[in-house]
Amino acid sequence: MTSKDYLSQEEIDALLRQTSGDEEAAPDSASFGEPTLDDLLTPIEQDALGEIGNITFGSAATALSTLLGKKVDITTPQVTAISRERLNEEFPQPHVAVHVKYVEGFEGINSLVIKAYDAQVIADLMLGGEGHPQTEELNEIHISAVQEAMNQMMGSSATSMSTIFNRMVNISPPGIDIMDAPQGEGVGGLPQEDYFLKVSFRLKIEDLIDSTIMQLLTVPFAKELVRSLMGESEPEPAKPVSAPAPQAPPAASAPAPAPAAQQTPTPQQMPPAAHMPPTAAVPPMPNYPQTLGAPVNRNINVNPVQFANLQGAGLSQADETNLNLLLDIPLKVTVELGRTQKQIKEILELSQGSIIELDKLAGEPVDILVNNKLIAKGEVVVIDENFGVRVTDIVSQWDRVQKIQ
Repeated sequence: MTSKDYLSQEEIDALLRQTSGDEEAAPDSASFGEPTLDDLLTPIEQDALGEIGNITFGSAATALSTLLGKKVDITTPQVTAISRERLNEEFPQPHVAVHVKYVEGFEGINSLVIKAYDAQVIADLMLGGEGHPQTEELNEIHISAVQEAMNQMMGSSATSMSTIFNRMVNISPPGIDIMDAPQGEGVGGLPQEDYFLKVSFRLKIEDLIDSTIMQLLTVPFAKELVRSLMGESEPEPAKPVSAPAPQAPPAASAPAPAPAAQQTPTPQQMPPAAHMPPTAAVPPMPNYPQTLGAPVNRNINVNPVQFANLQGAGLSQADETNLNLLLDIPLKVTVELGRTQKQIKEILELSQGSIIELDKLAGEPVDILVNNKLIAKGEVVVIDENFGVRVTDIVSQWDRVQKIQ
């Protein structure tokens, strides 16, 4: 057997390198079927979606800065595409996901995802801390604080969307999940879609947080936002403009409804048939405002003020002399709308935009206090552009004396 029957070491190494190169190329060819961002959105749609995120999250950063009392910076967003199967690769560590659903203006779900440590810092700042959490776990108070912060951010974002798209945009109360994608926990709140669009922002809160905040959108919802921004879905707002008012005069001039028009007590609302010239119906029109649809009914329980006659109070001369000694003493008059009791825990959870429920029902008389003593009850009225109170009930002298004692 000659030496030509054997392979040299160099030939063996070349064969091994070629085999390993084929094995490394196999995964790339296997993942070739997964769509990229360019397959899901056109370059124009990508730019439009990034501009929407830039405007809406700019106002969200302002709301978060006001809430925390810290300077908040958010950079220009980056749009990428991820599949549901790769969520564990995109979020290998636990994150906090806040989900809001659009109930008016759009149909879709918007998910806001931040790291668990960033959520702890935000919660600590909202609870009056310095932004240095002492524990690594998020308890119920921390989750509630983060949920309120995200609620303020998404509410401000929805307000910006109303301005951008020129329509009313409302969102539902947010839901929060601790998302641990590798363990399959907390991903149930995400829409059941195979692919998502991730809009990433760099979030910086002074020297406390320098991280990333992410927004997950479905592809159909993102395309709907882009179409609305580019004006492709503007025929819907044009429906209220095409009201049937211009077609009302021809319909009213038909011979069939003529007898019904004679029975109505206000013939100005119907154009005359043959008793008056056509030009006679034009002058009365400016004197009667026209409204499309049902008339506006503003249920405001505020009545104009009517001042009572203060003369002739029936005081004797001796009583007037005694009262003159006290007329220049100042008294503190307070009108109390209602009261409530809160625990210290609930007081600490209050933030801008929180609602406090009082112990009085709508429409009940308000209390009129003089030096913190109840002397009368009344109802709220409007005097020019200011609020006032009309006295409806005076506490008896005996009750007033008992309260003073």
